[in-house]
Amino acid sequence: MPKSSRTLIAALALLLSIAFAVSPFFVPSFSGFDPNQFPIPQDNPPAQPAGYAFSIWGVIYLWLIVGLAYGLLRAPRDAQWHDMRVPLCLSLAVGATWLAVATMSPIWAAVLIWIMLITALIALFLAPVDDPLWAAAPVGLYAGWLSAASCVSLALLAAGYGYLEGQTAAVVFVGLAIAIGAGVQTALGRTPTYGLAVIWGLIGVIVTNWGETPVVAYLALGGSVVIALPTLRAFRRG
Repeated sequence: MPKSSRTLIAALALLLSIAFAVSPFFVPSFSGFDPNQFPIPQDNPPAQPAGYAFSIWGVIYLWLIVGLAYGLLRAPRDAQWHDMRVPLCLSLAVGATWLAVATMSPIWAAVLIWIMLITALIALFLAPVDDPLWAAAPVGLYAGWLSAASCVSLALLAAGYGYLEGQTAAVVFVGLAIAIGAGVQTALGRTPTYGLAVIWGLIGVIVTNWGETPVVAYLALGGSVVIALPTLRAFRRG
């Protein structure tokens, strides 16, 4: 690809990160799925983290914008940055529409969040080793939270459409989030922000279920420990 086109992609990535960050202002009514969006209403589902955990989005939005702005200014034509930006652009473009879709269809919202996750993971593995603070680190935080959120979406669908009982759905899909989180962080071998974001989500699940659904809480606690091991190794590798 011509180097001038790389600069355009760099600018597009920054614009899409801004569009993604401002999208909640255009869907102010969304504060999570309405329990009645499902045939079996999902009131306080055990797979869903406590509400405070979603505050991580503020950090994700800001870090992506600052990181991609830095990349546009300092590495607009760099090949490694470009390789990361292409799948990241797709993920952010889908993400900018996600809230609007979620108000209408939890099924399509689940499809889109998995597209966001897969493309974010591709971007993460392609992220340049240089400038980790502005390239891999924000993408890792984003991909890590999506790893947890995408599994929550499947748990809500499974319970909400009667395929699994709520606690069983939580066990199955929290378990899937743990497997994805541990597997990705181990294979990646760097960028501990990924593992930290998954652990943040699991702690939110612990808070939701402690004393209410202990089997889910204990599973999330054990999963946090499992993911912490490769995350700590990634910290030590710098």
